[in-house]
Amino acid sequence: MEQLTPRQIVAELDRYIIGQKEAKRAVAIALRNRWRRQKLPPELRDEVAPKNIIMIGPTGVGKTEIARRLAKLVEAPFIKVEASKYTEVGYVGRDVESMVRDLTELAVGMVKGEKARAVQERVREVAEERLLDLLLPATRAATPPGFERVEEGSPVTSATETREKLRKRLHEGKLDDRIVELEIKDRAIPMVEIFSSSGLEEMDINIKEMLGNILPQRTKRRKVKVREAQRILAQEEADKLIDMDEVKSEAIRRAEDSGIVFLDEIDKIAGRETMHGPDVSRQGVQRDLLPIVEGSTVNTKYGLVRTDHILFIAAGAFHVSKPSDLIPELQGRFPIRVEL
Repeated sequence: MEQLTPRQIVAELDRYIIGQKEAKRAVAIALRNRWRRQKLPPELRDEVAPKNIIMIGPTGVGKTEIARRLAKLVEAPFIKVEASKYTEVGYVGRDVESMVRDLTELAVGMVKGEKARAVQERVREVAEERLLDLLLPATRAATPPGFERVEEGSPVTSATETREKLRKRLHEGKLDDRIVELEIKDRAIPMVEIFSSSGLEEMDINIKEMLGNILPQRTKRRKVKVREAQRILAQEEADKLIDMDEVKSEAIRRAEDSGIVFLDEIDKIAGRETMHGPDVSRQGVQRDLLPIVEGSTVNTKYGLVRTDHILFIAAGAFHVSKPSDLIPELQGRFPIRVEL
């Protein structure tokens, strides 16, 4: 991001989207301003709020693509949600806070992936040694006393030489289809199903995690091919080497400072309020959305996430309603408007 000026960001977006100069310029400046904010002293940083953007234009002009390419460019946590999927609290449907939970989940996945790549070499080495330990007893069992064989006609008297020969064959892929027996953690826990009101989508996950911690860890033996065993062992070793507390704190920080939420179909929750039919909770969704866009704290299973500096990009065709049909407070939270 340090090397990318707004002009360069627009040039990068030009590779994928034709035209739409005004929209590209707006998102490029918004992105650069976020980077500039992070360079400010801490006492000033909280004073700078993001300038949220509302894109107005028919289907297929590139609204979603601009936001998606933008997030990919800076490797920021990015989530696309449809405003029409949410309902006012009290109605059946998704709660607006779930978009922040989904964004945090995505950020955790990104950070965990980066940490896994950083320890990839170490993980591969440890997993390989564990796999060789599993392969060696099978080799010894098929060898007469006093000898250790790797294959027919090649007696080897040294365990080290046997191991190195096995390692070489493993690297060459000659052992990929051999079957080994692994002892892995049994993740099966009692089935829990919860019928909850909106806003409690995560309760079933938390209860499963809680039960998983209370119940004793069970293991089961499983026969798999060497290729699959390498992947399972590498995953186990990666989980041991990655500090999840560090991952969670870094993910929350990234979601708060760099997160981008793309609110599609925002025009579907605009319009005059009626007391019946599908329109009954439109303004309710807007009222629920307002504190999230304004800046509030959302409770997620990884911790509290502040939405003050998350960038919200809204988009809609507005072929029936118009932006002025949104509640005035919400309009004020999207100061930049571009037509595509």
